[in-house]
Amino acid sequence: MITLSKEQVKRLHKRMLDSTGGLDGIRDEGLLDSALSAPFQTFDGAELYPSVATKIARIAYGLVCNHPFVDENKRVGTYLMLVLLELNHIEADFSDDDVVRIGLELANGKMSDGQLLELILARTK
Repeated sequence: MITLSKEQVKRLHKRMLDSTGGLDGIRDEGLLDSALSAPFQTFDGAELYPSVATKIARIAYGLVCNHPFVDENKRVGTYLMLVLLELNHIEADFSDDDVVRIGLELANGKMSDGQLLELILARTK
């Protein structure tokens, strides 16, 4: 799987702040680390998130729900989802409304990472 490093995600966050406004800073480095590493966990030698799409859904979920940044968690989580889908050659068709809904529903607990995965798979071409 092609992914972004922690430093690249921080730079992406900074670029989003520069474009859309918001407060800069990381609220909790550990939560950022957790969001980016959770999809690569294993148990008894088996991957907990075996597919690329599952890993991407888990990263987006973690960034939105962990709130590692002071601001822009929903935007960076959903945008990184789109970036990772493209980097991994997964064509998915999401409208702007879909992306906004994903960010809001993840943040308010109405969507799980599993439900996000189902949505990604439903939108995959």
